[in-house]
Amino acid sequence: MTRQSLEAIENFLAQKRIAIAGVSRNSESDSQKMFEALRTRGYDVVPVNPKAIQVQGQRCFSRVQDIQPPVHGVLVMTSARVADKVVSDCAEAGVRRIWLYRGAAGQGSVSERALAICENRGIEVVAGQCPFMFLPGASGVHRFHGLIRKMIGRYPKHCNGSSKLPA
Repeated sequence: MTRQSLEAIENFLAQKRIAIAGVSRNSESDSQKMFEALRTRGYDVVPVNPKAIQVQGQRCFSRVQDIQPPVHGVLVMTSARVADKVVSDCAEAGVRRIWLYRGAAGQGSVSERALAICENRGIEVVAGQCPFMFLPGASGVHRFHGLIRKMIGRYPKHCNGSSKLPA
C-alpha cells in the first residue's frame, strides 16, 4: 500500500468542493454517511453515480467529466475493480487530487492500476485511508481507529515526522 503524507490529506480536505464517485443509493452505506459528514462540515459535495439521479436531494452526475462547474478533488468510494475507470475519468476531467477510499473492513478503491494512473498523470493521491479518521469532530470509533493506526505505525506523518493534524 502506498504511504502518503498528512500534507496530501490536508491538501485534499482543504478543498471545499469535492465529488464522491460511487456514492450509493442506499442511505445506510458508508458513502452516504461520508456524503452527509462532509456536507455537515461545510463542504459542497457533488455525488457521482451512473445509476442515480439524485443523492440526498442533490443532482447526481453519471461521470466526473459531466460535473459543472468542475471539481478539483474526487473521493473514490467504488470497488477497486471500478476505481481504475473512475481515476481515468478524473484524469480526463483535469482533477488534481484523488482519495482512494479504504474502510475499516478493508474494502476500498485502491488498485495498482489506479495508483499508476495517478502517478503517470501527476495527480496527488491519498490511498488506503478512511477519511472519517481525519475529519474534525469525528466520532469516537474513528478517533480510536486513528489512535490504533498511530500505535502500530500506520498513521500518515507530515514530512517533518509529526503525525498530528493541526487543530
